[in-house]
Amino acid sequence: MHDRSSDESVVRALEFYSGIGGLHLALKRSQVPGVVVQAFDWDQNAAKVYNANHGPSLAIKKDILTLSASFLASYRANLWILSPACQPYTVLNPNAQGILDPRAKSFLHLIQDILPKLAVMRAHPTHLLIENVGGFEGSITRQILLSQLHSLGYTTVEFLLTPLQFGIPNSRLRYYLLAKISPYSDSPFTVQPEITYRYIPSRVQRSITALSTRTVPQMNAEMQLADDLNVAEICHYLDEDSLSLLDPHPHAVPDRVLEKWGRLFDIVRPSAKRTCCFTRGYTQLVERAGSIIQMNPDLDTGKTFDAFLAAQDAGMPDAISILRPLRLRYFTPSELLRIFHFNPPLHTKAIHLPSMDLSSAHNAMLIESDVDHPQCNSTSGPDFIWPDDITNKTKYRLIGNSVNVHVVTELIDFLYEDWGSESSLS
Repeated sequence: MHDRSSDESVVRALEFYSGIGGLHLALKRSQVPGVVVQAFDWDQNAAKVYNANHGPSLAIKKDILTLSASFLASYRANLWILSPACQPYTVLNPNAQGILDPRAKSFLHLIQDILPKLAVMRAHPTHLLIENVGGFEGSITRQILLSQLHSLGYTTVEFLLTPLQFGIPNSRLRYYLLAKISPYSDSPFTVQPEITYRYIPSRVQRSITALSTRTVPQMNAEMQLADDLNVAEICHYLDEDSLSLLDPHPHAVPDRVLEKWGRLFDIVRPSAKRTCCFTRGYTQLVERAGSIIQMNPDLDTGKTFDAFLAAQDAGMPDAISILRPLRLRYFTPSELLRIFHFNPPLHTKAIHLPSMDLSSAHNAMLIESDVDHPQCNSTSGPDFIWPDDITNKTKYRLIGNSVNVHVVTELIDFLYEDWGSESSLS
């Protein structure tokens, strides 16, 4: 059997902070002939899920602070894909310490210590993809990252992207950095380095004339994006039995939570085209942890909650019964896997995920694709699975720490847009 990892025409990737393997899956679904040769994560459950889907022992439980340049050089990797801890940088954490957070140390170790040593050994990666939370772009860590990469000869381009821009009903804004080094840096990064892009530029947009005369659109009107007809409705991502009248639903929001915190939830219906960002605290926290779904679309949410609060204030002993007809529940882990595009939507023929490689910056919102993307086709591989001993609480935590596979796939294709013209990837 041919070992693709030994083929010099195949991109050899190392995956750091690998989680459940979203970056791996994006590489696999991209147009790039690539293989992950090793993945590292400190979370034993994440590694277990990763290996169940991508192969035994591919992800190893490892403290990245302990990795050495000589050890990493032995893998002969030419691509690094990284999704380091976001907690030091998230705007949701009022106590975020950025570079002072102990969780930032391992990433700085890779960038400040390991990468320069590999460069001296001529064993450094030619390409990098780094993902983090929106807010990272204002951090000192990001300044150190750019300074180090540029000093080593890398060309970089930065993005702030949300799945809504790709037709996916989830407003999960994320920072991405792509880097490549000479002789691979001539293209496609003929972009303005001082700009953090809100879309993936096309070849046309990267022409000198276009770049010198156009202001990059700031795509921060997420509600406007969500109203666009090309964003898929949530119902396409729900489980097959989600519309059943099973009562209570196995993932129903508990009465005690609704009584105290119900009005703080972001509540959406199956016909909606937006969900809030799902975090690792989903089902454990209420505010800004992710949307819940109202399975009864016939009731007015606001009026129902007003009636509940009035009954509660009047001392009605079973006031919570007013909310039960709304059939409020959490998204299931399998539904979140679809929203994050680990698995395809159930009703794929109704969904087209537009590429953000657009020919006009004015039309950098959404366009309809004539052909389903590979992520929506049955040929995209077997469904992502969970080992039997992974609890629902752990599933939610691992998904919340992960990436949107479709968005990263688009970025990998952009990173290697010209890979076919490169004589060697080794």
